Amino acid sequence: MHELDDTDLEILELLGEDARRPYSDIAEQVGMSGPGVSDRVDRLREAGVIERFTVDVDRSQLRGGSPVLVTVSGLGDSVDALRDDLSSADAVGHVFVSAAGDLTFLARPPEGSVRGWIDQHVDAPAATVDVTLLDEASWTPSIGGTAFALSCAECGNTVDSEGERESLDGERYHFCCSSCRDQFVERHETLAESA
Repeated sequence: MHELDDTDLEILELLGEDARRPYSDIAEQVGMSGPGVSDRVDRLREAGVIERFTVDVDRSQLRGGSPVLVTVSGLGDSVDALRDDLSSADAVGHVFVSAAGDLTFLARPPEGSVRGWIDQHVDAPAATVDVTLLDEASWTPSIGGTAFALSCAECGNTVDSEGERESLDGERYHFCCSSCRDQFVERHETLAESA
């Protein structure tokens, strides 16, 4: 694995703006050849930095409904299940889980009862639900100015050019050293055997 440099970050930023941008256009921006950019993108995909190329759909253009920001507190252990359910709901655009375990999502429920829609999708009787009607919502992710580094799956340290990676059950993990990789793999295998 190579260390991410300024050119990698610039390529990521350009792809973040338009994932369908031709490599030849990116090459002009970063001062490389098209095949050089293609090689960089391939390495970023192999390292797990780029997971997929997607379409960012402005849901407001596709359906009506008022934009609402919903925060659900007091979910306890059910936060992951609710996050997964909401992530696949048609009207939900973004789902966030805070370090405190609160779940916040942006949605455009269909015209009608917002409360009814939320009750249908948030089945957590003991939880507190706060709903804010939004006047406007925009999403502008940016890579520029971001401190970009991979974290070790075992200890959380920064993974540099000496780091290692391992694929387990279709998931790719990055490690700062072979010791962390070995500990993680051993624990994974132990858990898999006991499951």
